[in-house]
Amino acid sequence: MGRLKGKIAVVTGGARDIGRSICVKLAKEGAKVVVNYLNSEKDRDTTLEAIKAVEGEAIAVYGDVTKQADIDAMVAKTKEAFGDKIDILVNNAGGLFGRRTAEELDEDFYNLVMGVNFKGVVFVTQAFKTMMGEGASIVNLASQAGRDGGGGGSVLYAASKGAIMTLTRNWAKEFGPQGIRINAVCPGLIGTKFHDDFTQDEVRIKVAGSTPLRREGHPDEVADLVAYLASDEASFITGNNVDINGGLAFS
Repeated sequence: MGRLKGKIAVVTGGARDIGRSICVKLAKEGAKVVVNYLNSEKDRDTTLEAIKAVEGEAIAVYGDVTKQADIDAMVAKTKEAFGDKIDILVNNAGGLFGRRTAEELDEDFYNLVMGVNFKGVVFVTQAFKTMMGEGASIVNLASQAGRDGGGGGSVLYAASKGAIMTLTRNWAKEFGPQGIRINAVCPGLIGTKFHDDFTQDEVRIKVAGSTPLRREGHPDEVADLVAYLASDEASFITGNNVDINGGLAFS
């Protein structure tokens, strides 16, 4: 087993894309993983099978990160399966949910995007922090959009990711004296269903071609970074928003 042997990890939105890669990577490194999912039992099962294939241990827990009752149930099921302590929390759940101009925005869409992307991070962290102690690590999924404002029609997505970046800096100051680290990763163009759904092929080709490494990233590459930040190897790193974009943008 690897560098996370004996640790307990919770990953929100863990059933597909970057979330799945993170769950499998953490399990491969020895962590016992709680895979939170919402919509797709097929995706859930595929992730659990992938974890089993690397001889990892995991449970899947349904939950909407915008609902306090679901968050409380996630905590209860985590305790039931693995005890009262966790070592790693990865706030991965999020989405764009559509591209809308300023004129097309409405309150329901605002609440959806900000609820999943930001409110969920706040209250999932609040709930699971009660199970975290010295040496624990939180990793948030932000975005390059949080730095550069994002593409057309993504104002709420970009704003929510920028909010995560600020939250990460603030809570690093608050949690640090308790021995808890918190960082965020800021992916650029990663080959996922997110971009399959919301980014035109010609735009993806153009962006990848403008990247110094001349390609899209892979979800596994994001997972490798998350695993490092979650591990004791990153024991003096906190409050950072770490870019992973092939050199497309620099912070």
